[in-house]
Order: sequence, then C-alpha cells, then structure tokens
Amino acid sequence: MALNLDSVGKSFTSSRTYVVGREKIREFARAVGETSGVCHDVDVARAAGYTDVIAPVTFPITITLEIMGESATSPEVGLNWSRVVHGDQRFKYERAIVAGDELSVTTTIEEIKAIAGNHMITLRGDVYAADKSLVAQVWTGLVERGESS
Repeated sequence: MALNLDSVGKSFTSSRTYVVGREKIREFARAVGETSGVCHDVDVARAAGYTDVIAPVTFPITITLEIMGESATSPEVGLNWSRVVHGDQRFKYERAIVAGDELSVTTTIEEIKAIAGNHMITLRGDVYAADKSLVAQVWTGLVERGESS
C-alpha cells in the first residue's frame, strides 16, 4: 500500500485512555537516567507544588507511539511500518504529566513529503487530560524508506 499524500491534515482520536502510574513514571525515569526527586519522591514533588510525582519530559512517547503508529498505518494513511525509521521527536508542554492523570491522544498528520525516493511524515499527538484540557503535544518525524532497486 502506498502512502496517501492526501491524508495531510487528517486527525484520528483514539478511544483509549492511559492512566499514568506512579511506578511507571519512576521506571521510565530510571530508564532514561532522570534523577530529579520530583520524578521519584512524592514528598519532593509535593514540596515543588505538584500533587504527585511528575513524568520526565520524554514520557509522553510511552503513550503516543502506539496510538500515532496505529493512525499512520491505517488504510487512510498507508504508512508501511516495516520500512520506517525514526527521524525526530519534540515535545511541548502545557503542564507536567502527574501520576494519576488519565490521558488520551488525538493524532494529526501534519506533513508528508517525498525526498530522494523516501517519504517523510510528521505526526502531531495532542495529549489531553480527562477534563479535555491539553497537557502536551508530541511531534514525531518518521521516514518511510523507499523500495531499493
């Protein structure tokens, strides 16, 4: 299936939610080498003004990667995941992700461009809290490698 260039601008809202667990935050923090007390210790986080431990800045990838991948590989878009390499990633926050948050994701196809026989696709994942307020935005750049001759 070919990548559908007409899918730029389409949005996909996932019906799934992700409840952020305290231990998941701590595990992720350890995995990425984040040592800040606000990511590990409830008392430190509360002293800093949070209700619980907060997630490291790259934590939303644990929520968005699968959902964004499902959107991009849907028949409407047609990305061939077996030919994909990661291009880039960036994050913008409205507020910190805190243990106990219940989050959902809407994925938007922002851009698709062809370069040297490959396709570059930019996906934006808008991460929302249960009250529908925007928590963060995650941009993922993927490269679908072209067929080799």
